Amino acid sequence: MLDPRLLREDADRVADTLAARGYFFNAQEYLGLDEYRKELQNDVESLQAERNRKSKEIGRAKAEGEDIEPLKRQVAGLGDRLAEAKRELEKIQEKEDAFHVSLPNLPQPEVPEGEDENDNVEQYRWGEVPEFDFEPRDHVDVGRIVDGIDSETAAGIVGARFSVLSGDVARLHRALGNFMLDRHLETNYREVNVPFIANSASLFGTGQLPKFAADLFRLTEPSNYYLIPTAEVPVANLVADTIIPAEQLPLKYVAHTPCFRAEAGSAGRDVRGMIRQHQFEKVELVWVTSPEDSDAAFKTLRADAESILQALGLAYRVMTLCSRDMGFAAARTDDLEVWLPSQKLYREVSSCSNCEAFQARRMGARYRDPETGKPRLVHTLNGSALALGRTLVAILENYQHADGSVTVPDALVDYMGGKTRIEPQFDTG
Repeated sequence: MLDPRLLREDADRVADTLAARGYFFNAQEYLGLDEYRKELQNDVESLQAERNRKSKEIGRAKAEGEDIEPLKRQVAGLGDRLAEAKRELEKIQEKEDAFHVSLPNLPQPEVPEGEDENDNVEQYRWGEVPEFDFEPRDHVDVGRIVDGIDSETAAGIVGARFSVLSGDVARLHRALGNFMLDRHLETNYREVNVPFIANSASLFGTGQLPKFAADLFRLTEPSNYYLIPTAEVPVANLVADTIIPAEQLPLKYVAHTPCFRAEAGSAGRDVRGMIRQHQFEKVELVWVTSPEDSDAAFKTLRADAESILQALGLAYRVMTLCSRDMGFAAARTDDLEVWLPSQKLYREVSSCSNCEAFQARRMGARYRDPETGKPRLVHTLNGSALALGRTLVAILENYQHADGSVTVPDALVDYMGGKTRIEPQFDTG
């Protein structure tokens, strides 16, 4: 959530900045509401003070034996006026709060303006794109040949956009998760095992609610529970409603969880295979820092995610998302896109975002400033490091051979019990 003081003091600049994100902020309507709210608050405070004064007069008059009925009628009238003023104030506050929760974060100055993914800016590339002396298969065909990916059976169990992994492919998927966790523990992340269900307050805190409810899987009972779309939700909320001692910052968390997304806005996209699933797994990184350290933390978090791709020998590029392609809570997002030979293009495997104080303000997450002794909002950052399913897809495609076998990347051999190759189980034809 944006700082309400910023909206009041620099509403026109906020409106212009949000316009670059594709959001319309009616600055004049907001300022008018805010001014009316202040008037109502003054009215409520004045009526409360007047009622208190009259109540004291009743006590004095009663002690002196005077007729208190006229004063009681005055107090009753003040009570009715106060109740009506409070009702009107609550109504206006709700309208003003609706502005606050509907506005996305402001992009950092270096974020490029743009309409969609075509306007994202490439920062650099790493690694060599592999060359094949045969037409590379996509991961669905590779998975069929090694008897490791079965979407048809999954569809019978639940529906479209799910997969059953088995055999060495299932083991490779598990190996990826363990490898990623171990790698991040080496750089002093604290591993956490968190709930896979979050309540509406937690999802509000990280910015998924109320705007993106259609993208979530909601439980019937209790109705304010949801399956998590990302570990960012429960992990970031570890610091909700807390004041963290400054000497404990930065906090660095890593968690491996399933993620559940309705993909409400992606009809017809990536329907083949494991690129876009309703259920998938991620290893997620979450940082909690002071505002002064968050830019440096963002670069480190992104480098930690990149280190996984580098260790696996997968070519990738880093893309800074443009203003209208960023997530709701992000002030800046850099995507890591891994090379997929079957598509002959790079596809996202990680998003790394600096949310600055946006989530912290919604969650009430603060630290105590050592210079002033007063609480300040922390900055929160998050990044996938990495999405397991898409990383698995990249390995199957980049390490495939003409006979349908797949080489296990060196970094994963120990996690595969020494196995260096996944052998074909069916004819490549």
